Amino acid sequence: MDLVGIALIILALGFVGLVIYIGLLLLEIKKTVAEIKTPLLKTVDEVNETINVLRGDVDVTLHQTNGILAKANVLVDDVNGKVETLNPLFTAVADLSTSVSDLNTQARELSSKAVKTGSTVGKAGTVATAANVASKLFSRKSKSTN
Repeated sequence: MDLVGIALIILALGFVGLVIYIGLLLLEIKKTVAEIKTPLLKTVDEVNETINVLRGDVDVTLHQTNGILAKANVLVDDVNGKVETLNPLFTAVADLSTSVSDLNTQARELSSKAVKTGSTVGKAGTVATAANVASKLFSRKSKSTN
């Protein structure tokens, strides 16, 4: 055997060792995959169950939300109708407020005129009283001189 033959034998033994190593590695990988496969399938099943439960819960929540929205729409329509009914009332109150304000202004003017007239009447009354007293005095004097 020459050197080339020995090199080929070493190369063949190395190749056989590599094939054995790869074979053992593949067996270990197969065991690991088998060990992971069962829990992984369990986890996938649990995730699917959780998704189904969540889907059902979301459906229930959406149904309830639709009911709440329908009730809210009815309430908003009711409130809008009542607001439309109240608008003429507020207009009437505003008109009444304007009328009361005008009435107060006219009452002040009338009161002012009454005070002025009362002052004039008061002066005239005082003059009339003085004239009456003077008249009585003069009538007594004239009776006593006669």
